[in-house]
Amino acid sequence: MKRKMSRQLKTDLVGYSFILPNIIGVLLFTLIPMVFSLVISFTDWDYTQGLGNWTFVGIQNFIDMWKDEWFISSLINTIIFAVTVVPLTIFLALILAVVIDKYCVGKLPIRLALFMPYISNIVAVAIVWVMMYSPWGPFTQLVKFFGVENPPQWLGDPKWALPALIIMTIWSGVGYANMIYTSAIQGLPKDVYEAADIDGAGEVTKFFKLTVPFLSPTTFFLVITTFVTSFQVFAPIQIMTRGGPGTATNVLVYYIYTSAFTFYKMGYAAAMSWILFLIMFAITIIQWKGQKKWVSY
Repeated sequence: MKRKMSRQLKTDLVGYSFILPNIIGVLLFTLIPMVFSLVISFTDWDYTQGLGNWTFVGIQNFIDMWKDEWFISSLINTIIFAVTVVPLTIFLALILAVVIDKYCVGKLPIRLALFMPYISNIVAVAIVWVMMYSPWGPFTQLVKFFGVENPPQWLGDPKWALPALIIMTIWSGVGYANMIYTSAIQGLPKDVYEAADIDGAGEVTKFFKLTVPFLSPTTFFLVITTFVTSFQVFAPIQIMTRGGPGTATNVLVYYIYTSAFTFYKMGYAAAMSWILFLIMFAITIIQWKGQKKWVSY
């Protein structure tokens, strides 16, 4: 018995030793910073004055943010960005996945070409799109080719800066969603489609009556993950517009960053980060309930 217990203990220790680095990483870089941010969210802290130089203000930061026009604007921009990027990205990815799977000859090169922007460095992608949006850039010239004599200044126009970022985000993210859909399409039951062909169903009918319902769990997964990613957008804003012009592209994560490291309002930034966390938590709960629904279905 002692020998068996010692062997089991050794096996357990070996297993724990493999996951120990991840546990330490989660503690140091996730759990402890989360607790620390929750603590300082109830304070007024200028971190340049030292670690302990903070003033406890209670829930004042959480109250003040709803009176802050910049916070309201950044929250609205984030919501607009997410609810625009998510459906358009998923719709285009689904159409492309079906069309490539059925009608394209060189499927693999096309899928790799679509996937390349997703795995490319976001800094390089953003700089390329800044040049594309310039008055002499390819995107502006394409708009002129279609008859628009005076195209907007895109990133310099308050009305078009956010749509310009949305276009770039869809372009860079559609490849990932397309790959997920491609994997799901390859696992669809072919006998059902053969039966539909025998019954005389057309391609449009099969798409809406068979493909879309079969892919609904995949669609649900992509909706949740793309929503989370959209609410956390930061790098394109930082590189391309810095939240401008005005507050046209100021999103929540970027405003949290500028509040903490430009205006040195670390407590206020921590409070806003917890609002963002609650939004992400709510999306996670929706995902969990949705997964239970699909499993039971």
